[in-house]
Amino acid sequence: MTGPAVARNRSRAEDVEAHLTACARTFTPPLDRRVAIPDYAAKLAARAERFESWDGPALIGLVAVYCNDPARICAFVTSVSVVPDRTGEGLGGRLLAAAIAHARGLGFARIALSVDRAASALGLYRRLGFTEDARDDRTLHLSLDLAAAGPVAGTTSQDRGREARP
Repeated sequence: MTGPAVARNRSRAEDVEAHLTACARTFTPPLDRRVAIPDYAAKLAARAERFESWDGPALIGLVAVYCNDPARICAFVTSVSVVPDRTGEGLGGRLLAAAIAHARGLGFARIALSVDRAASALGLYRRLGFTEDARDDRTLHLSLDLAAAGPVAGTTSQDRGREARP
């Protein structure tokens, strides 16, 4: 049996919307409390680099990154999600590692993200080498120095076993 297919930018806005709707409650706080999912999905499909896991026709994992800084100083991870019944398989870690490699390959100096202090994915981000830059209220702002040789060459079997829902 082979694992889920991995692709980049294969999804359409409706695929992203269905995926984010299925994952909404796995975000902290729930995604549908923060954004209008159809609008957010359309924006991601139009403007973000998307690293995707597919199981047949179903989008089961998604990492979306904005790589639009013309000075290539910082790429920004705007979304990391895996459908609830597929968490713990290492999908999020593998997709995030691919996104990091892509940003590094484009010459970005850093990649950053913001996460709720209570998010279960915080451990994944720390294992991949993200460190805290700042915090405000319930949000942590993390980044990874892409020029430094770090632990993000891929994920280990230990990471796959510990991966938490984003």
